[in-house]
Amino acid sequence: MTTTISAESPAAPPSVLRRLINELAKFGVVGIVGVVVQLVVLVPLLDVMQTVRANIVATLIAIASNYVGYRYWVYRDADKKTRSREIMLFLLFSGIGLVVQNGVLYALTYGLDMKSKLASLAFTIIGIGVATLFRFWSYRTWVFKAVPAADPSLAALTAETSSFDPQP
Repeated sequence: MTTTISAESPAAPPSVLRRLINELAKFGVVGIVGVVVQLVVLVPLLDVMQTVRANIVATLIAIASNYVGYRYWVYRDADKKTRSREIMLFLLFSGIGLVVQNGVLYALTYGLDMKSKLASLAFTIIGIGVATLFRFWSYRTWVFKAVPAADPSLAALTAETSSFDPQP
């Protein structure tokens, strides 16, 4: 009698790579929305403020919109019991990302002595790209910690070991 075991059953959890790709895609969508928000706010501010200051204001507004997307879409299954801790860490790591992003903007704007509106927008996008790498790592590692999913194999193992009676 030959038994065939299917490599993928319909109830099999998605692979780690597939979950990471899904998370990256959602993170990217929220990030793109945040970039659009930031640029829409930044463009008029560049007419009335210095480049880095204008970008800080625009970034803060984008951070607020991004939190909503991350909390309620990308990381909606993350532990909700520690919301105040989550917000504090989100703001901390977003602030570090803001410093990274504006450090890149400052270095490119004043290091290359290119202060046009177009250059400011291009340098802002480069800064966003650099800071995004840091933000993705920090948000998924420290801010939006996932609630451990019940692993069916562990549940079965736990059930077997809890019914084990060491007494003869």
